[in-house]
Amino acid sequence: MSAPVAPQNPHPTATPAHPRGRYLARLSLLALGVVYGDIGTSPLYALREAFHGQHGIPVTQGNVLGVLSLIFWSLLLIVTVKYHVVIIRADNKGEGGVLALMALVNGSRLARGLTPRRLMIVLGIFGAALLYADGALTPAISVLSAVEGLEIATPQLQHWVIWITLAILIGLFMFQSRGTAGVGAVFGPVMLVWFATIAVLGLNGILKNPAVVGAVLPTHAIRFLAEDPGRGLLVLGAVFLVVTGGEALYADLGHFGHTAIQLAWFTIPLPALLLNYFGQGSLLLTNPEAAANPFYLLAPAKLLIPLIPLATAAAIIASQAVISGAFSLTRQAVQLGYIPRMEIEHTSSREIGQIYVPTVNKMLAVLTIALVLYFQTSSNLAGAYGVALSTLMALTTVMFYVMSREVWGWSFAKAAVVSGSFLIVDLTFLVANALKIWHGGWVPLLIAIALYFVMITWKRGREILSKRMMEKTVPLKLLLADLAAEPPTRVPGTAVFMYGSADGTPPALVLNLTHNKVLHEKIVFLTVITEDVPHVGGEQRVTVKRSGKGFHNVVARYGFMQDPDINEVLAACKQNHLDIPLEGTTFFLGRETLIASDRPGMAMWRERLFAFMSRNALRATAFFKIPPNQVFEVGAYVEL
Repeated sequence: MSAPVAPQNPHPTATPAHPRGRYLARLSLLALGVVYGDIGTSPLYALREAFHGQHGIPVTQGNVLGVLSLIFWSLLLIVTVKYHVVIIRADNKGEGGVLALMALVNGSRLARGLTPRRLMIVLGIFGAALLYADGALTPAISVLSAVEGLEIATPQLQHWVIWITLAILIGLFMFQSRGTAGVGAVFGPVMLVWFATIAVLGLNGILKNPAVVGAVLPTHAIRFLAEDPGRGLLVLGAVFLVVTGGEALYADLGHFGHTAIQLAWFTIPLPALLLNYFGQGSLLLTNPEAAANPFYLLAPAKLLIPLIPLATAAAIIASQAVISGAFSLTRQAVQLGYIPRMEIEHTSSREIGQIYVPTVNKMLAVLTIALVLYFQTSSNLAGAYGVALSTLMALTTVMFYVMSREVWGWSFAKAAVVSGSFLIVDLTFLVANALKIWHGGWVPLLIAIALYFVMITWKRGREILSKRMMEKTVPLKLLLADLAAEPPTRVPGTAVFMYGSADGTPPALVLNLTHNKVLHEKIVFLTVITEDVPHVGGEQRVTVKRSGKGFHNVVARYGFMQDPDINEVLAACKQNHLDIPLEGTTFFLGRETLIASDRPGMAMWRERLFAFMSRNALRATAFFKIPPNQVFEVGAYVEL
């Protein structure tokens, strides 16, 4: 699952580093509804795919114990040891996730510009693209697998499963614009009921065949893989489904903190999941025909009907977390300069994590609905599921190795042993999932590759555009000398020129001076910079430099988890003894018309793609919350 957004404090930096008591219990309960929604719904389809999927194996005692042993050790080694014990410590000022990890290393090596920085950028961007692909797959497979319980309870409704699933998903995406702050508080309690339910069902199944507990011995997994490595590799593609969502706990680190996330995992999801998987395994040993849907057939007949809406609610919560995570990821990517500015709406005045991105919501809705219509069943979707996340987990391990060496200063031996151990497991699962590529796994890879090229094209295009604009920039010292020689007419008021670089003179000022022959009494060059940290404190927000003759350079710094706000910047300027009243101030912005050319830079098709994205990007006035009636745009043609 991707990086979901959880309810959080209005001031995230004020969250206690080591929460205790009731506050810790509350955070842990919230984490159940956000962090563990995806991995918590895996029992709906994971074990079924091993024995009833496209590559299902015979239901024998040796096979069942072998698969259960693989599930047990996968949850232990990947989710528990790798993520809860090791990776969770790699935080960027309290924030986790693939982009936060990328920014952490970039910030430490930026001045030296060494090779690991470029490697981390490539891995970070592609990892983010994989999370978007997962954002479409998770709602599709979670909701569809939950609704498929109707086929067991009421076979006559089998033909309605697709349409009920689509109706739920459409309603879910339509609901996003209203925000999730109101229902976020119930996510945790619902998931608590869900985990308690699957734990009881699993325990009841285990009591009917206690011998299944012997699967905790690794010898069963080793024997299963050794008997037929080819078959074992195919089954590992299904086993991997039990750990999907493990990446979410790292991505949500900034919302809950490692203590709450770890407490929740060890007390509720981990034991509940193990009990349920072993209960399903016990059922299969007793009734091999139950492989068609062991999760629902594990429940007594009289509990099947109420179990379906509970499973659907859990699937909706898992989907909501993934969708919200895509919104959060988008804000980070916009701030770091990897995708164009987009409209970002805050749906709660109290919880800053609650945001809504209309463009991303529409994109995910179309992709999710298309996936359901194309694959038709959750078993078919399982063929596509796992490819993106297994790739992401391997990328995270490689990035962790670079981070441990460059930031933590680990020795080569220590970093290689820790990261190498994880990478062996990651690559094994990656190869197993790669076998799914021809059975639908190509879909998330295609989505991720397309998004990766969009993101690197935007980043590279902005660099080229900045270079082209710098060619037209007049050094401030030269401009001041010209103004001293031939003073222009100065008019009352303040003019703020927004420019992407703190060096040189904004071209918009030169063009305005050339055509209008006047300057305001107070001139402010405003540059907004996104730092490689999640949050920049208020005291570090703004720096002011006076250059004489009424000219001022203002640099506003934000973290990649923060949204720029012109009112906040002006208030900080006043604290630095530069009074810029919003009323009466004119904001000058450049409006470039981009033209693809054969100049060195990018391929022509990428330049056209960048120009298209630039034309459709959110206007700077809306992104920075500048009153539109106080904006003066200066146009210019730029050859890329």
